[in-house]
Amino acid sequence: MGFRAKKRVPLAAKRGLKNLGRDLEMARLRRRLKMKVVADRAGISRETLAKIQKGDPGVSIGNYAAAIYAIGLGTDWMTLANIENDRLGRTLDEDRIPKRARD
Repeated sequence: MGFRAKKRVPLAAKRGLKNLGRDLEMARLRRRLKMKVVADRAGISRETLAKIQKGDPGVSIGNYAAAIYAIGLGTDWMTLANIENDRLGRTLDEDRIPKRARD
């Protein structure tokens, strides 16, 4: 990812990725998994795993997902954007629904 693309990532998102990377590294270390093992399980290089652990916004979300799964953290993150949990979106949708016409 070029300099311009990295700059477009909002600061809050960059911080979140740094936290995620740190947490993934800690989870890997707690499980006493070597980087090579996690990288092999995830189908990525050790260099990509190192970038993930640093919270690099240039790494694809697919690689983050593969690393999360390879470390053994499951798939709970997959419900992050579940539309059933999107209260604001549902409220906006409900506001757009026409009110029933009265007789």
